[in-house]
Amino acid sequence: MLEPSPQNPNYLVPPLSSPPPPSPPLPPSLESQPPPSPTPTKTNQFLSLISKRPSLRVTSEFDSDSRVFFHKVSCKLFDNLAKLKLSFINNSKREISEPQLALTSKYLSIHYDPEEQNALIKSSFDVGPMLHFKAAHDVKARQGEVGMLANLSDPSYAVEVTSPVPYVGLPKATIRFPMGEVTLEEREEEEVPRTFSINGILKGQVLNGVCAAHYTNEELKLRYSYKDGAMTFIPSISLPSNALSFAFKRRFSPSDKLSYWYNLDSNYWSAVYKHTYDKDFKFKAGYDSEVRLGWASLWVGDENGKAKTAPMKMKVQFMLQVPQDDIKSSALMFRVKKRWDIL
Repeated sequence: MLEPSPQNPNYLVPPLSSPPPPSPPLPPSLESQPPPSPTPTKTNQFLSLISKRPSLRVTSEFDSDSRVFFHKVSCKLFDNLAKLKLSFINNSKREISEPQLALTSKYLSIHYDPEEQNALIKSSFDVGPMLHFKAAHDVKARQGEVGMLANLSDPSYAVEVTSPVPYVGLPKATIRFPMGEVTLEEREEEEVPRTFSINGILKGQVLNGVCAAHYTNEELKLRYSYKDGAMTFIPSISLPSNALSFAFKRRFSPSDKLSYWYNLDSNYWSAVYKHTYDKDFKFKAGYDSEVRLGWASLWVGDENGKAKTAPMKMKVQFMLQVPQDDIKSSALMFRVKKRWDIL
């Protein structure tokens, strides 16, 4: 109940003899809770997506052998729903070449080549709990491909069917199962009627190793891999050429490893020694008899990782190449890759 203001008295209402009783206190649970915030609407969610400042990433890489810079600028849009990427090469004359522009998202990606004035459009999405659709289209060539992947009740079994667009011949079918996959495809050659080709991969456990058979273009390659805690032995043979080779790897310690490869058909061989000082420091040295070249390389930063995980977000590689026939023409090369997070 409101009290009468003393500056503007209301003489029509008699004054109260005593003040009104105080309101009962709120329960502690209700007193500590803040007032409910208004439910965000779809309009507010959309405005927050477009008003949020995108994060910008710049990655530059320099190769002393080719003496060119490779730059990549990327930013994430609409709260990481899409990514825009621009890449180009800058040579020693400060000329820009091979620009590429890409817009990628979860279901759609567009890659545009300004020099060729061509675009490659790809899309993929789930049609149902067990079906996945994918498509690709080359705008300039007016060609593309559509495919459907069906996962069976067991995730290790799947059937994929792909067909070119415009339609030419029968579609390609691939069956995947736990031991490998088999692909059946119609093949057309000059002056030869259309035939079906079968390509496939089969893998299985044999003794203490894994045996794999690769059949492609009427060539069969058999490969056996034996591996224990410190040694790996991999013999392989190709049929019908009977080309035999083997690889041997020996780990002396968690940071030292030696790899050796020998081809019995050509008598070529190569060897590589690797020493890891830390996750971000690696030294490698080797020799290749086919090109008669010895080399040594030092990595600062994970060799197979990205620049964002390296110290100071920078990867550096130094390599020394020593030709066996002309030691005086030895060359020292380096490669630097650096990333900047601007926003």
